[in-house]
Amino acid sequence: MTRFVWSEEYDLGIDIIDHQHQRIVGYINQIYDISASNPHVQSSGAATDTGTDIRSVLASLVDYTLSHFAFEESLLEEAGYPELAEHQLVHRQFSNLIESLKLRSEQGEEVSQKLARLLQQWLIQHIMTEDKGYAELVKQRLLGIEPDRHRHWVTQAVSRYFQ
Repeated sequence: MTRFVWSEEYDLGIDIIDHQHQRIVGYINQIYDISASNPHVQSSGAATDTGTDIRSVLASLVDYTLSHFAFEESLLEEAGYPELAEHQLVHRQFSNLIESLKLRSEQGEEVSQKLARLLQQWLIQHIMTEDKGYAELVKQRLLGIEPDRHRHWVTQAVSRYFQ
């Protein structure tokens, strides 16, 4: 399994979102690291340190990803993004999938590597298509005009979604 190496091509030019994406990459790489250090990771109900570590990282990854989606959608709403409903639908479909995989992990099934690969592939595709599609609008509307007002909004939104 290969670690997820962040590339500048994934940057949207919106620091707060780019940092959130990089944090998700960090969680994915934690899963890869744990799996690499113990190639026979089994979350078979027996509470091994590695199984517990994997479940803990998976829970954090899923929780953070869902918080990121909520923050991003709020940002798009604030910017008046016309394709917000479609973007939300993509997020909901993916949220359902990762929640299902998390539940399977909690029931003892080994899904961590599958989830890490899936999230890595999905994140790259999502950033390069859907997220790149809103980046210019957000930069123009929220960063270019009245940046102080929007900086305050961003600070409040971060507190609301990541506390």
